Amino acid sequence: MSQTTADDRLIVAMDVPDALAGLKLAEQLGDTVSFYKIGLGMLTGGGLALANEMKHELGKKIFLDMKLFDIGATVESAVRGLAQFDLDFLTVHGDPNVVRAAKEGAAGKDMKILAVTILTSLDRSDLDGALVKPGDIRDLVQERAGNAFAAGADGVIASPQEAGLIRALPEAAGKLIVTPGVRPAGAALGDQKRVATPATAIADGADHIVVGRPIWQASNPRAAALAILDELKTA
Repeated sequence: MSQTTADDRLIVAMDVPDALAGLKLAEQLGDTVSFYKIGLGMLTGGGLALANEMKHELGKKIFLDMKLFDIGATVESAVRGLAQFDLDFLTVHGDPNVVRAAKEGAAGKDMKILAVTILTSLDRSDLDGALVKPGDIRDLVQERAGNAFAAGADGVIASPQEAGLIRALPEAAGKLIVTPGVRPAGAALGDQKRVATPATAIADGADHIVVGRPIWQASNPRAAALAILDELKTA
């Protein structure tokens, strides 16, 4: 089923308990949403089967958010297996050796490899606890993005607060910037620490925004999605 009315700049994070809840959400949203993110939390709840059904039976675009991180041979093997589902986006951690291995695994397929820079739930104190080198978090994100692009990444995941910095990189030409941590005005932040509104994220250089709880926790998910889509028209 082709999507004609949706704006695929909006990716809905399907952070619901299982595949049945995911299908229910997709039914509620209908033709207003064409692009969905299925993450690690859904993996044991039928996530891969759901991704396959939504892609090939419902005609949706699918972003598989696995954030893979391992030795090169393991990443390459995992990505080669996932690429057989003909999905659209797959995330790996942005370390250059991981990105290079993922690109090898995706060779010959259309699936885009997106590199995670620094998770949007982290701030400088979190990075200190993880022994990440000193520096302003925005500078580190920009540096990691540049390294990921040099390693062959098709795009990066970054907070909307860093989208403009990344878009300014010469290496970012023709690359995708996908921003989680997007919250409509007045929405609860949840566990996100580096956020912006949908229109601001797009205006600052993001190609796609990822929105989860403000849509699927809404009393009317379809209306919540439509409100975000209306805001994107002003970007």
